[in-house]
Amino acid sequence: MNPLFRIVLKLVSSPKINMQEDYLWVRKVQQFFSSKPKRGYRILDKKIYSEDRSHDIPVRIFYPKEPLNEDVLVFFHGGGWVIGDIDTYTTACTNMADLTGRVVYSVDYRLAPEYPYPSGLEDCYRIAETLMTHLELSGSMEASQITLIGDSAGGNLAAAVSLLLRDRGKAVPAKQILLYPVTYWNHTESSPFESIRTNGYEYGLTAKKIQEYMEMYEPDLTNRKNPYISPLMAKDLKNQPKTLIITAEFDPLRDEGEMYGIALREAGNDVVIQRIGGAVHGFITYPKFAVPVTAAYQAINDFLNEK
Repeated sequence: MNPLFRIVLKLVSSPKINMQEDYLWVRKVQQFFSSKPKRGYRILDKKIYSEDRSHDIPVRIFYPKEPLNEDVLVFFHGGGWVIGDIDTYTTACTNMADLTGRVVYSVDYRLAPEYPYPSGLEDCYRIAETLMTHLELSGSMEASQITLIGDSAGGNLAAAVSLLLRDRGKAVPAKQILLYPVTYWNHTESSPFESIRTNGYEYGLTAKKIQEYMEMYEPDLTNRKNPYISPLMAKDLKNQPKTLIITAEFDPLRDEGEMYGIALREAGNDVVIQRIGGAVHGFITYPKFAVPVTAAYQAINDFLNEK
C-alpha cells in the first residue's frame, strides 16, 4: 500500500471522530467535494412516490456513453445509512454506467438518524419493486434484466431488498452485486470476524464508526439482529438472486461479506466471491483507472455477462 495513502487513512481513522455527533458536518464536507453532473453527459433526474404517498424518492438515471447491454443496474449508495447521496456518488455512478455499458438507476433513499430503519430499506424496496413490476419505467423487456447493486450499507440494502421481495411474494432479481456489504450486527471486539480486529482501526472505516452507524440506523440492539438489517442472521437464505460479492483485503467488513456469500451458497444459491487485494473499504468511489476499481469492474462485467 502506498505510504502516503496509509498516512491519510490513519488520519481519517481518528477515534476522535464520533459519527453520532459529527455526521452533519461530514455530510456538508461530502457535499462540498461532490461532483455535479457534467454538461453533455446523459443523466436524468426522476422521482417515484413512496407506497403511502408521503414523500418522493429521488432517482438519478445514468446513461453510458457506449451502451453495450439493455440490462439495468439499480444502485444503492453506501455511507452507513447516514451519509452519502446521489450527488456524492455521481462520479461513481458515471463510471459504473460507462464501465459496464448499462443504464444505472441511483436511489436517493432517506438517511438515519432522521429516518432510522426501516425508512431507507422501504425506499430502496419501493424503487426495486416498482421497476420490476412496471418494466416500461426502465425500458426493460423482462424483470431478469434488472440487477441490484450496492456498496457497503448500500450492499446491505441490496441484500435486504432481495430478502424482502422474496418474503413478500414478489419477483426476485435474477442477479445482485454486493460490494463490501454490511451483513452482521456486531462490530465490537467480540465480533466473530477477525477482519474487524485486524482491519478495524487504521484503514479509514473503523469498527467504531460501523457501530456508530448501526446505532443511528437502528438504536435497538435486539432489532439489529433482524435479517433485514443483518442478512447473515436470516434462517432461510433460499431463492436469492445469483450473487457477486466483492470484498477488500484491508476492510473490517471483509470477513462478514465473504461469510454471507458462503451462507448464500450453502442455501443453494449461485454465488461468486471476489476479494480485491491491497484495497480498502469504499474503493468503488475511486477514479476509474485505480487498480482496485479496474479489478472490481473486471469481476462485475464477467458476472453480468454470464447467462
